[in-house]
Amino acid sequence: MDVIVGTAGHIDHGKTALVKALTGTDADRLPEEKRRGITVDLGFAELTVGNIRFGFVDVPGHERFVRNMLAGASGIDVVLLVIAADDGVMPQTREHFDICRLLGVSSGVIAITKSDLADADTIELARLDAAELVAGTFLDGAPIVVVSSRTGEGVDELKNALTAVTAKRTASSIVTRLPIDRSFSMKGFGTVVTGTLASGTISEGDEIDLLPVGRRVRVRGLQSYGSSVSTASAGQRVAVNLSGVERSEVTRGMMLAAAGILRPAQIIDAHLEVLADAKRPVRSRQRVRLHCGTAEALARVKVLDGSGEIAPGDDAFVQLTLETPIAAVPDERFIIRRYSPPSTIAGGVVVDNSPARHRMRDIEAVVAELRRLNAANGIAERLPLIIAASGKHGLTIGDLQARTGCERQSVIEAVERSVASGSAVDASGVLVSASDLAELRSAAAAAIDAFHRDQPLKRGIAREELRETVFRGVTDNVFQTVIDQLTVAGTIIAQGDLMRSASFRTELSAREQEASDNMLSAIAAARLEVPKINEVLADAANSTGTSRAGASHLLQLLIEDGVVVKVSDEFCFSRAVLDSLTEQLRRSAEATKDRGIDVARFKELAKVSRKYAIPLLEYFDREKVTVRRGDSRVIL
Repeated sequence: MDVIVGTAGHIDHGKTALVKALTGTDADRLPEEKRRGITVDLGFAELTVGNIRFGFVDVPGHERFVRNMLAGASGIDVVLLVIAADDGVMPQTREHFDICRLLGVSSGVIAITKSDLADADTIELARLDAAELVAGTFLDGAPIVVVSSRTGEGVDELKNALTAVTAKRTASSIVTRLPIDRSFSMKGFGTVVTGTLASGTISEGDEIDLLPVGRRVRVRGLQSYGSSVSTASAGQRVAVNLSGVERSEVTRGMMLAAAGILRPAQIIDAHLEVLADAKRPVRSRQRVRLHCGTAEALARVKVLDGSGEIAPGDDAFVQLTLETPIAAVPDERFIIRRYSPPSTIAGGVVVDNSPARHRMRDIEAVVAELRRLNAANGIAERLPLIIAASGKHGLTIGDLQARTGCERQSVIEAVERSVASGSAVDASGVLVSASDLAELRSAAAAAIDAFHRDQPLKRGIAREELRETVFRGVTDNVFQTVIDQLTVAGTIIAQGDLMRSASFRTELSAREQEASDNMLSAIAAARLEVPKINEVLADAANSTGTSRAGASHLLQLLIEDGVVVKVSDEFCFSRAVLDSLTEQLRRSAEATKDRGIDVARFKELAKVSRKYAIPLLEYFDREKVTVRRGDSRVIL
């Protein structure tokens, strides 16, 4: 079992010395740390007790280096809260403890260090001070071990206490994520990064994403606790040798993640808890420092509450707008520090990692939705809510992976349950809530009915016109699914590019019928020497008193009925006449054994002038009656 233990406590309370007493490793690795005698950055050490392998993350205690402490605290399972016997609880003791509590650390041990420098009464006071600090928290009742790193007093007892409080990490369906806390270059290897594997597994040869820059890199090699491994699992400290990226391109705060899944965002919705001793409320528009994983980003707060602020000790939903993107997943915890002077004031949990910007008029509905999301237990409960919140646009499996951070199979299984329960519909790969799809069906049917009322002479609404009115912003998959459902239900009839209500019938007035008959007769009687369309429309309008626009609609109905064919912008022909000419062309080709035909031969055969021959031949090309070969054609 692998367990990550993070130290916490005030500067000079002996955290690094205690880690060395436990593991034999001096976690201070920087020359500056050796020279000054204080921890500046994160240090790491290892201890194996029985079947438990402890990875220690030693953090700096000075207030100036809390940002470094936060980078190490994000991945710990157990906190080792260090309080010096001769000092008791100090400011950074409280701040570090608050950070651990806000990050959701659930177990730990309290070490009263430097026992060799204090008498029994002083040690007891430190013990009481520690008990008072943790009363009513996750460390209430935790072991308090008195220890001296110099003499070795209590070190074995502390090891036993750590062993007793450890608990195995619960299984997670979250994809591979490794927040990077250190990067460097090794001769002969190239770029190396280290971190605590937050979720998933990582293996030699994997292609993974470097976020938030979106760079695809490959794992050349892995080490965990100084030994080469082929695969590392969640909860392990790991060093990753990368190819495809230079050392100068990687910094603390970046993340390695499963390829093509997580999408960095600059807006997140979250539930925020303000510390009781924060002194001032957290207000909308306040600039803060957000620490998530090993990343730090400046952000603006928008309190989703009518008051626009969260008082010390209270909690509320907020939207955070970040100045630089981060890759976060739902339920991930973070810390908020005041911009200046930096101090920890709040902590929270990510509720939605890809929200829209909220308008004040929608806040009540937004908060209700966030409340449901925040209360959801796992992907099975969360996924239907995410699909419903996506509205009519819907989400793909890839979108749902990005929104949940979960492995593909887990998402697919949750989608199948949602579809089976009837809460969601799979619209050709796009998941939409059943209620939103029902609204689209109703809106589409209503739009088609309205079109018939407004345009009674038209057979139906054009597909793209319906697409641009009712389905603006909706994917083609969802649009086609709605049309298919309405067609199968017998609500509408789709004819080519036109959609019409199944109950719609074109009813012409006596005058309209007369105009239609006149045009059809004129076109049919003219055979292949038809008048221009403008002349046909003008004659029909003049002879029947129909408007020019009305005559145009009536001609379109004849075209849609198939009895008239619009060959070009100038000419319409009778379908029967064109069919007869087609048969004549094919009989001629069979009789002469010559399938070639040019303009001159066509004019002779059809007995038409060039002004009709050219558009007719182009029509036959489109209909695959002929095919053009240079200046001639071949009859098919």
